Amino acid sequence: MLFGAHCSGGVKKALDNGAAMGAEVVQLFAQSPRTWRFPEHDPADLEAFRLRREEAGVPVLIHALYLVNLAAPDDAIYSKSVATMRSTVDAGCAIEADGVVFHVGSHLGAGFETALARVVPAVEQVLERCNEHTWLLMENSAGTGGTMGRSTRAISSRPAST
Repeated sequence: MLFGAHCSGGVKKALDNGAAMGAEVVQLFAQSPRTWRFPEHDPADLEAFRLRREEAGVPVLIHALYLVNLAAPDDAIYSKSVATMRSTVDAGCAIEADGVVFHVGSHLGAGFETALARVVPAVEQVLERCNEHTWLLMENSAGTGGTMGRSTRAISSRPAST
């Protein structure tokens, strides 16, 4: 078992912050968790992260922005969510993160099937950006009603396709 932390500092300081607390694995945000704006990371910072990570020898995960909602019925939120996920995976690949963790989102009353029709193509677009080292990791969510990915019941109730 590895002990880790969700460390502040992004690509510039998260590894050092994790090392300071003895973390054996580090999770970080590649952008501010409070805004949609995704930063243009300096390639030198990305390279420094890769070198520092290699030196530290710790697994690294990026957590996608909590605002992401790949099931959103609102087109503006959906578009921002897909764009943010693509940028987050790109950053994950650039620092050779082991994975990008994300929450699917909520259908906000639009219904499971309607949401699934939005989630699947969004996830496909994001998966195209992953590589053999950086994976996409879907994290379950606490929630009720419209929250996607909160239980396996909603998935297992779908009829099997042939």
